[in-house]
Amino acid sequence: MLIFRGGAVTRHDLSPSELQAHVEKWYRWSDGLTRQGRASDAGTALDNPGATIRGVERVVTDGPYAESKDLVTGSLVIKAASLEDAIDVARTCPAYEFGGSVEVRPVQD
Repeated sequence: MLIFRGGAVTRHDLSPSELQAHVEKWYRWSDGLTRQGRASDAGTALDNPGATIRGVERVVTDGPYAESKDLVTGSLVIKAASLEDAIDVARTCPAYEFGGSVEVRPVQD
C-alpha cells in the first residue's frame, strides 16, 4: 500500500493552473499503473476532522496531524513482487514535486 502525505493539495501558494498540471501528472501516473495491472484499489483522501491523543497525560489536540505535511492525502493498493518493487513504484510518484511523501507498507490479501 502506498500512503500519500502532504504535497500540492496541502499548499496554498500554487496557482490553479499549477495545481491542475500537477493533478494531471497524478492521473497519468495512476492510469499507467492501472494499465500495467499494478493498481488494485485507489483510496481517497481522509477527511480533515479528527483528534489525536498523545502521551501519558493523554492530551487531546484537534486534528489527527501535527503538521499539514503529515496530512494523508490519499492511498493506493498496488501489486508488487516485493517491498523493493513497491519502493521502486513509489519513487515514480508525482508527490515529491511539492514536498509530499509516500509511505510504503505491506498489506495482507
